[in-house]
Amino acid sequence: MDGRTPTVLERGELCCHCLLIETEQGLVLVDTGFGLEDVRHPRDRLSAFFLALLSPDFREEMTAVRQIRKLGFKPTDVRHIVLTHLDFDHAGGLDDFPHATIHMMQQERDHAMAQKTWLDRQRFRPQQWSSWNRWRVYRSGGTDRWFGFDCVRELAGLPPEILLVPLPGHTYGHAGIAVRTSERWLLQAGDAYFYHQEMHATNPWCTPGLRFYQTMMEKDRDARLANQERLRYLRHAHGGELELFCSHDPVEYERARGQSMHVPVGAHGDHVHGTQRYPDAGLHAH
Repeated sequence: MDGRTPTVLERGELCCHCLLIETEQGLVLVDTGFGLEDVRHPRDRLSAFFLALLSPDFREEMTAVRQIRKLGFKPTDVRHIVLTHLDFDHAGGLDDFPHATIHMMQQERDHAMAQKTWLDRQRFRPQQWSSWNRWRVYRSGGTDRWFGFDCVRELAGLPPEILLVPLPGHTYGHAGIAVRTSERWLLQAGDAYFYHQEMHATNPWCTPGLRFYQTMMEKDRDARLANQERLRYLRHAHGGELELFCSHDPVEYERARGQSMHVPVGAHGDHVHGTQRYPDAGLHAH
């Protein structure tokens, strides 16, 4: 499953890679992971199917809101949340930030709310959506481009250095989140891919378990595979200009942070260590 657990008899491990950005408009959170209520009442909030399939490791100190407090901030400092998509493991913490405006693609909201299929009802959990009246949605298909990808540049209340980059396939409204720093772009690609070697330019590869999971969860296979190919080219052609990472690969997470994914941010006073600071753009990405 994860490519690094020694045997198939041992439990594989994935992470949920969220990003916290300091801006002049306040804190911006990219995805939320599981929230406090998911940790405290998982059977009320999450589907029995995914609880059995994934067996999440519910640790309150690993929720975004608890880690943000460890960094010395308050939950009310988070003014905006930008979502790659509305799957339960990306949007579970929305309730923990009652003052935040939430940004996502319109297709994502519409398809998630429709609850058309059994799998949709397992992955998209309205129990996590008390924030729905603070959602701001955006259409794709405009004239804006980012390295050849469609993008949404004007996110209400956010600086122009933060973009939505539609990457449909995993869900119909799935998007990457691009963040411009003084040194390079960051692209949080969400679930556009799951394993770091999928981005290898000439020999892409994925573990069998994650390949199966991606196939099971995909809404548009052709779009998903096409976007993976485009991301591979992006990394190969523009790797010096950007850092690309997905949501669930522990290798990419630990490479970016410089610490184990098992250790909460702020646990060792690492407000500066493990933080990328880009003063020219006014954005600090944790």
